[in-house]
Amino acid sequence: MSNALGRDLAKLVAAVDAAASECGHGAYGQRFHIMPPAGWLNDPNGLCQAGGVFHAYFQYAPFDVEGGVKVWGHATSRDLMTWDYVGAPLLPDEPFDCHGVYSGSALAEDGHIRVLYTGNVKLSDADGTYDYVNTGRRADTVYVESVDGLAGREFSQKRVVLTSEDYPEDLTCHVRDPKVWRDADGRYHMVLGARRRVDGPHVDSRFCAMHGEGAGRDVGEILVYGSADMLSWELESRVFTPERFGFMWECPGYIELDANGDTAAFLSFSPQGLEGGRWDRGNVYAAGYMPVSGDITGGKDAYELGEFRLWDAGFDFYAPQEFTAEDGRHILIGWMGMPDEPTYGNAPTVVCGWQHCMTVPRELTAGGGVVLQRPAREIEHHYASVRVGEGSLEVAGDTCFDVVVDGVDGAFTATVDGELKLAFVPAEGELPARFEMRFTDESRTSAGCGRAVRWEPVDEVRNVRIVGDVSSVEVFVNDGALVFSTRIYPEAYGVTVDAPGANVTYHTLNI
Repeated sequence: MSNALGRDLAKLVAAVDAAASECGHGAYGQRFHIMPPAGWLNDPNGLCQAGGVFHAYFQYAPFDVEGGVKVWGHATSRDLMTWDYVGAPLLPDEPFDCHGVYSGSALAEDGHIRVLYTGNVKLSDADGTYDYVNTGRRADTVYVESVDGLAGREFSQKRVVLTSEDYPEDLTCHVRDPKVWRDADGRYHMVLGARRRVDGPHVDSRFCAMHGEGAGRDVGEILVYGSADMLSWELESRVFTPERFGFMWECPGYIELDANGDTAAFLSFSPQGLEGGRWDRGNVYAAGYMPVSGDITGGKDAYELGEFRLWDAGFDFYAPQEFTAEDGRHILIGWMGMPDEPTYGNAPTVVCGWQHCMTVPRELTAGGGVVLQRPAREIEHHYASVRVGEGSLEVAGDTCFDVVVDGVDGAFTATVDGELKLAFVPAEGELPARFEMRFTDESRTSAGCGRAVRWEPVDEVRNVRIVGDVSSVEVFVNDGALVFSTRIYPEAYGVTVDAPGANVTYHTLNI
């Protein structure tokens, strides 16, 4: 570390990590999902692969299970399924990141892992005049690169490459989460999530208490920057929708996928402040993507955005990040959690001193303007045993499993761990035909810890894949065009599937 504060913080974090490793994660510790050693985990950061090793950095608050000052934790893997925590290499030890090393991204190139992140600073407010939306906060963009080659455990002196004063003047203090990529011509581009001030009447007062009075009228957007060297950046474009779509767009990303020989582009982000209609039956914050036509780096007349679709319609999914593996696959990992959500929680792990995990890594493909998600194929290397059924199957006792139901024709229901119901529900009254995830007991002491129901309209269900770890379930419908994820804390484990005419293949996972 470059200074005394950094050295002391490193010792404190290491002590917490060591104590946590002695205690373990308790009965609900995951087997193949990234977890924090202790405390709180949220956004995936700096996802990349270098020299055959996958790197997942993440937002980590080691000192408080309910959150707190953020560092970057670091886990590595060779198969995306077995992860080793290797430390916390980025700590809030400079004036420009003293209140948290916030989210960012990485590129592995030229023998280094090169990182951009947001340095969070909340200025002292002795007079009580700061609202920390328009005043009192800094969010500079910071650059570091690994000094230990592709190991990515030690980093260079930090360098601010964009100060808060460099951002457009009509933005609030909320500009963050740089995601960087390199185009075919070798130029670097970076997207930043932003919140723009707009004068006008309040339209979503639901969020004003949490995010300030401006939440009723501010507008979310994405800034696009370009650079020849990742150090000197110039603003290329500002991306937004014609109609207001929430007050803040977090954790942006730009993804190009192959679609039958053509390139399909998508803009990923997590909008805050959506309400009304379908948003009122979902999570407090959404995470999704829009198809992109044209060039988002070319200004407001150079691109068009399509319909917003959720990455995941379940209870626990936010702030995803995508990266390209060395074999060309596009992999997405999301935070299996949800901020500012008082109605459900994770009490069974909180009592053990930790909270939250990541999703299973998901391979992305494109078809018909939709992104399809499937668990990374490496999961198949951990198949231990198989059971098959025609139309139905019941298996008890496994904490980790991967079950595929193919050839669904009309009816589908499944029960996971006795309390989580999955079903294709025909249209009834004003409700459309839909796929539904529902906990039978909505109490805070149940397997769902207060989670209730999520559903999305779907005309038909052709196939369903259910991946379970000790305290999570992820459901992929219609080749992953629709996905539902949730944490779950059951007293007993088991899966029952009923889908007349379908083929059911159930694999126990040994991880």
